[in-house]
Amino acid sequence: MEIASNPQYVSVIRLTTSGIANKIGFCLEDIEDIKVAVSEACTNAIKHSLDNKFSVEYTIFENGLTITIIDSGKGYDVDSIDVPNLEEPKESGLGLFIIKSLMDEVEIKSNINYGTVIKMTKYLGVDN
Repeated sequence: MEIASNPQYVSVIRLTTSGIANKIGFCLEDIEDIKVAVSEACTNAIKHSLDNKFSVEYTIFENGLTITIIDSGKGYDVDSIDVPNLEEPKESGLGLFIIKSLMDEVEIKSNINYGTVIKMTKYLGVDN
């Protein structure tokens, strides 16, 4: 799906994600985790890429789901993102930490000139 970079569309992506995850057989708790992770990734694409659109790709496989959020906007140095201090949390900057906490596998590729790809996988029946 190609989506305009508008925060109002995140709810549509959450609903789509929920429907797909439900059809695959994820439990309600896992579906909620996946929806939060997808929301965070989409919000990052909208707020930080400075692109007017981004893509959401769903890959369904036998024991799980991979969701990839792709933007062609302003990327960043992935290694420069600090692990947040949970003792003194800030108002923002927790998105990637939340995504990594909720999903089983997360791969982030970003380039200042070519945008960012966040690939998140959740497996059926796997506890984090």
